Amino acid sequence: MCDRAIEPGRESVYEVVWPLGKSAAAPAVDPTPPIVDLNGKTVGELWDWLFKGPEIFSIVRQRLKERFPTVKFVDYSTFGNIHGSNEAEVIASLPEALRQHGCDAVISAVGA
Repeated sequence: MCDRAIEPGRESVYEVVWPLGKSAAAPAVDPTPPIVDLNGKTVGELWDWLFKGPEIFSIVRQRLKERFPTVKFVDYSTFGNIHGSNEAEVIASLPEALRQHGCDAVISAVGA
């Protein structure tokens, strides 16, 4: 930006090429096809340890078990707080932890 106003009493005029910075977003990735049948699948639970996770996960587990009796769950406490003081470490270790526990899918962002 440069101030082009030279005459007294005139407002400043600024040149703006683009008001936003360059995008830092990663390239688009095609989504994985949805899992239609959760029977025999393992679902990992991810939580930020804030709003009513234990109550919500309990209800979700119950409802999913009604529809898919052989679905298995890996409790949210296994993975740690995904939005806590050590968030960066938890997120960095998440792909390996999900593989280690055989998770086919996750439930994330539970809350209000």
